[in-house]
Amino acid sequence: MAERAVLDVSGLPTYAFGPRSPVWWGTVSFVAIETMGFALAIGSYLYLMHINPQWPLGNTVPNHWPGTILTVLLLASVWPNIRLDHAAHRQDLKAVRRGLVVMTLLGLVAIGIRFYEFFNLGVNWDQNAYGSITWVTLGLHATHLITDVGDTVVLAVLMFTRHARGRRFSDVSDNAFYWHFVVVAWLPLYGLVYWVPRL
Repeated sequence: MAERAVLDVSGLPTYAFGPRSPVWWGTVSFVAIETMGFALAIGSYLYLMHINPQWPLGNTVPNHWPGTILTVLLLASVWPNIRLDHAAHRQDLKAVRRGLVVMTLLGLVAIGIRFYEFFNLGVNWDQNAYGSITWVTLGLHATHLITDVGDTVVLAVLMFTRHARGRRFSDVSDNAFYWHFVVVAWLPLYGLVYWVPRL
């Protein structure tokens, strides 16, 4: 039986943005799984707080300033991240390069603040249940920060090479989407770690 071509699709793009991209759906699935991880950490924290008459244990309230500064930085990073996403959709290479450098720098500063944060909590991870769950919660979010900044660095390097074309712009857009998740996920954790113990 002879086969005949019904439609020539060779001229269609090999990549897409947003829900038309399989990578975007992978990112959404990844976000859903990680959201459950954050929910489990929050549930564990609230459970430990509920069963202990004194919270935080050892009566050590964490210094909120590092977390507050990080929160302000993350919220401020939303605007350049939105601009980066728009530049990626326009496939504006110059603006994408500039945006990736800005987001890399902001991400590295955020990671630096997070490490400073760990050592200014006033409690060690192995001191008691409060210290353990607080370090786990911050560590979980730190993992996401480091992962996204690592991805941003790789994309920034690629966009300054001959690979800066087509599908890479879609990758930049997906990375910008993930950064929004990193920012939004931090807000309830910030309230939990720094303000719930003060209630």
